[in-house]
Amino acid sequence: MIRSIALCAMLLATCFTARLTAAEKSYDVVIYGGTSAAIAAAVQVKRMGKSVIVVSPDVHLGGLTSGGLGWTDSGDKAAIGGISREFYQRVRKHYDDPSAWRQQKPEQYSRYKKEEDAMWVFEPHVAEQIFEDLVAEYKIPVVRDAWLDRENGVVKQDGKIVSIKTLDGETYRGKIFMDTTYEGDLMAAAGVSYFVGREANSVYDETMDGVQTARARSHQFDYPVDPYVTPGDPSSGLLPKISADPPGKDGEGDKKLQAYCFRTCLTTAEDNMVPFPKPEGYDPHDYALLARYLAGGWKGVFNKFDPAPNFKTDVNNHGGFSFDNIGMNYDYPEATYERRKEIIQEHEDYQIGLLYFLTNDPSVPADIQTRMKKWGLSKDEFVDNHNWPHQLYIREARRMVSDFVMSEQYLRALKPTPESIGLGSYNMDSHNTQRYVDAEGNVRNEGDIQVSPGGAYPISYLSIVPKRDECENLLVPVCVSSSHIAYGSIRMEPVFMILGQSAATAAVQAIEGDKAVQDVKYDELSERLLADGQVLEMARKPKRSTVVLRAKDLPGTVIDDVDAKTVGSWGESSVVQPYVGSGYRFSDAKTKSKATIAFSTKLKPGRYDVRVSYSPNANRASNVAVAIKSGGASHTAELNQREKPEHDKAFTSVGQFELDGETTVTISNDGANGFVIADAVSFVPVK
Repeated sequence: MIRSIALCAMLLATCFTARLTAAEKSYDVVIYGGTSAAIAAAVQVKRMGKSVIVVSPDVHLGGLTSGGLGWTDSGDKAAIGGISREFYQRVRKHYDDPSAWRQQKPEQYSRYKKEEDAMWVFEPHVAEQIFEDLVAEYKIPVVRDAWLDRENGVVKQDGKIVSIKTLDGETYRGKIFMDTTYEGDLMAAAGVSYFVGREANSVYDETMDGVQTARARSHQFDYPVDPYVTPGDPSSGLLPKISADPPGKDGEGDKKLQAYCFRTCLTTAEDNMVPFPKPEGYDPHDYALLARYLAGGWKGVFNKFDPAPNFKTDVNNHGGFSFDNIGMNYDYPEATYERRKEIIQEHEDYQIGLLYFLTNDPSVPADIQTRMKKWGLSKDEFVDNHNWPHQLYIREARRMVSDFVMSEQYLRALKPTPESIGLGSYNMDSHNTQRYVDAEGNVRNEGDIQVSPGGAYPISYLSIVPKRDECENLLVPVCVSSSHIAYGSIRMEPVFMILGQSAATAAVQAIEGDKAVQDVKYDELSERLLADGQVLEMARKPKRSTVVLRAKDLPGTVIDDVDAKTVGSWGESSVVQPYVGSGYRFSDAKTKSKATIAFSTKLKPGRYDVRVSYSPNANRASNVAVAIKSGGASHTAELNQREKPEHDKAFTSVGQFELDGETTVTISNDGANGFVIADAVSFVPVK
């Protein structure tokens, strides 16, 4: 026992001495943050022959990649190159070793494919070990549990950061600094412009930013659910985590954030399972809304239990009430360290409590509870944190505002992106932001968007450098200059590693050229990035058409499908163009379930050409029923959606009618002989 204490004391003394030595030195590049981007950046700096130090507030390296996100959100994997791809190749190499399969045989796991060079799903401890291996191989000094003094810890001279200081009083000097945190703390402390929340669509000429009620159709309540403690009685108060405030007007900006959650690693392997604990302060009433939803017949609890090796899963949010702690994170980005700790703990208690509720509460349907009891926490994961992830999924916090802002227009290739330093390709993905009571008195979620950009897209070097007059030697590869909805795609872990490597390359070139990061020559930067395996451009896959229309550019009064009222089941797609806005609805007549969609507006008295937008295809219905009601009069029409549209590449007229006041066009799948498409309706005055 005495010998163990002495050994611990010696190790502590050694670590303390190493820490002092590291802090006293000046480095070519000082990286603040311990995320996957940080390690990729540090490796690249070392490969280019410069000195680097990682100063991390975290103890564990790798951020979310090692913190539970084993099911990699990657989009087009061909767009992932460089050190980012090397990471996933190392994952594959780990699982090539038979000893890696402790509870499962490799042939039992579908995501282990011998013909592929990389593996994209993994256990959290495997990811963390790879990051630790990289740090050891490249002899990268890492200072852990080192928190930036956000008030007085950044020293700047002549527009450059000279040094940063952590709360323990240690100072780190460098030529170039890099902020690789999810929160953007160094960026903010350095006086760099940033934004928190959702911009209005008008700010960057977007269609999917700001408040989103009409488009929030995924991860939504599938049927009406009463929000009140006593059903039907508003005076009884709202159930927990439902806002009493209105959600706001669609497309308008606010300071709210998409929800956070933990990506939990669960297992069904009995020899590696820890039962779900009952969290301190557990109150089943916190999950009364879920109980009510389950009582109505919802069965989607397990739809995002994505399989990981060794009978594990990476659990993510799915459905109207799930692991996302909606509305409980708004103050996180700007909060003190103490307040952030409280928010993280509240999220942990909520999510552990949810698992405990599903496993034990008598209100949970027997079939769901029986299945839930087969799961538990993984005994060999997060062993120093009661088997719970050490990283909360900070989907979005601060975002830098530089001279160039990545927006929906660039991701969808509606505008060319300058100076590519890597590619993104995942959906523009925003999780829900708030839970509210709608006009019918039912609970609804707001904020969810899941729209493909249409292919891999470039991310500009200009989006990771601040404005010149704010800082000349800082790079920000995580909290990049981006709108909210564009960041929903950029914010993927493989992309963060790509941007970390590219930022490091630029940092070294700035040092060697004795210049500001804004003056790095792009032709030299791109040449080195390509030499190091980065993918900077990919051709988009050809589409049937390349027409995406905006309602404001079309004649007459246009009502898009996002503003229409649906009954029954309608899917969403943006596969076949042309279409208006971000996509269209579709209904498969084979389901035998009746579905209608109503487009309503108020019109001045007059004669109008009523036009319906759709994307034609051979599998469409040739007999789509259309009903027009206005001013007490009713009309019917039939539309052949296999034929090429007549107007503006997307619209076909269903007739000219005298319309007056409240007018509704209803499209139905009743009797349809194929897919029914509902995109938009326009009312064009007839002169």
